[in-house]
Amino acid sequence: MSIIKFLGSKVFLKQIVLAICATVVLAFLILSWLKSTTNHGEFIQVPNLKGKSLETANIELKDLKLRMEIQDSANYNPNYPKFAVIEQYPLAGESVKEDRKIYLILNPSGYRKVQIPDVVRRTFRQAKPTLESVGFVIGTITYVNDIGKDEVLEMSHKGSKLREGDLLPLTSTIDLVLGNGKRPGSIDAIGIDSETNSQEN
Repeated sequence: MSIIKFLGSKVFLKQIVLAICATVVLAFLILSWLKSTTNHGEFIQVPNLKGKSLETANIELKDLKLRMEIQDSANYNPNYPKFAVIEQYPLAGESVKEDRKIYLILNPSGYRKVQIPDVVRRTFRQAKPTLESVGFVIGTITYVNDIGKDEVLEMSHKGSKLREGDLLPLTSTIDLVLGNGKRPGSIDAIGIDSETNSQEN
């Protein structure tokens, strides 16, 4: 009976009211703290960083109280300067909270290098698609006396001879020396050389 009387007493009711008030006040304080520390309802618009240098991007993000994180470089894009931002996440225009990381992908310093395939003693018709398929460009074609007509005898890049397995950046121009189908030192070849020399003189 004493417990029942206590539960119905003014003292107990007063304790209940105080407990409820304390809970409400505590909840209000916690919510206010969370609102102030998380900037509740406040967003920052991500700037467009594409094409900008790493230094410029870093300054812009710091001014907006955003953080920057560099990810692995992508394939070289000639439309952007070296080491410029070519991709970003989140994208420009998206709304984020303060201190959010913005992930950036930079343009590398140049095209990645690939190995030169073996095309020596293959016909030009075979060599051309083989070289182009790995990303090279066919440059000057020169003919010399050799019984292998239209066969690749030498490869070079900017005057330097190339061999199978050498590394060159993608889109590099490769010059080819092909055979003209004539034996070295043949009479026809000598006659042509003489005629050319006489015309020059």
